[in-house]
Amino acid sequence: MKRATCRRARATAAWLATALAALLLALFQTLAAAADAPADRPAATLRTAPASTDATAGSAAYEGVVEAVRQTVVAAQVPGAVVALNVKAGDRVQAGQVLLRLDARAAAQAAAASAAQVRAARAAQEAATRDFERQQQLFAQNYISRAALDRAEATYKTAQAEAAAQLASANAALTQTDFHVVRAPYAGVVADVAVVLGDMAMPGRPLLTLYDPAALRVRAAVPQTLLPRLGGALPAQAEIPGVGARIQPTRVQLLPTVDPATHTLELRLDLPAGLAGVSPGMFARAWLPLAGNGAGRVYVPQQAVVRRAELAAVYVVGSDGRPLLRQVRLGRSDGERTEILAGVAAGERVALDPQQAARVR
Repeated sequence: MKRATCRRARATAAWLATALAALLLALFQTLAAAADAPADRPAATLRTAPASTDATAGSAAYEGVVEAVRQTVVAAQVPGAVVALNVKAGDRVQAGQVLLRLDARAAAQAAAASAAQVRAARAAQEAATRDFERQQQLFAQNYISRAALDRAEATYKTAQAEAAAQLASANAALTQTDFHVVRAPYAGVVADVAVVLGDMAMPGRPLLTLYDPAALRVRAAVPQTLLPRLGGALPAQAEIPGVGARIQPTRVQLLPTVDPATHTLELRLDLPAGLAGVSPGMFARAWLPLAGNGAGRVYVPQQAVVRRAELAAVYVVGSDGRPLLRQVRLGRSDGERTEILAGVAAGERVALDPQQAARVR
């Protein structure tokens, strides 16, 4: 009787263990299926919003920067230590004005040696010339042979060529001494001085930066999606905060090539001469009139924008419901939305939670 009771107890325990194992396996499979559900149905959990447009016609502003049309980095042509520095950053200079001097003592000695060699070559040329004239007279009187006259003529021409070569070498050495004096190529303003007294200048090393304040322009990036809405004449205007009212440029140029990285075109607005308080590097805006009543600027919610260092991107949810990270070029912020200059078209849906979209595979 006791043995039967023990067998029943062992059978009951085995059955309970089997049932518990089956229950744990079913629970594990349920959790695994729940973990895989976002990968199968990403659109069911992702919150999205469409990229909206501002269809108002009129003008649009695009951020830019003031730059000089003529800006030159003056470099050395010959090596030498800086022995005189006549300008500093901010100074106005005239064309041909001496900016700095390099140590030219070795070049001066080389020029003096070349000048002495020129004098020696000219003396040898004069002697060969007189000897050739005497040989001609003797040949006319049949005192020397034709071969002797030819040798005298060859000596004369050799001396003449050597004198010309020494003269050219002397002129080159004299030109080298001029390279040690750095002059302004045009009238302008010194923007930066990269050396101090005693620095060693090498060929190609920048010494200072010079720009022409009478020729400035505003450079801005315009999205390629606005090309159909831009008027043919491009009556654009420039705005420089702190300077005053909008400025009418003297020339408007839209470069024909599109930047493949940002899908934008470069717009250049030449500013009139004589603007007070304007210098390269200042923040500016380019105002463009937009023709027609078509779709305007594209906006997305600020929370949809992903910023990583210099990268700006959004997760665009495609027709299959899967998010795809896409780089964009941002414009100005307007409340809780941000303008998209390039990268997203109107009507495309973007994920509002970039962290959640990044976990979808």
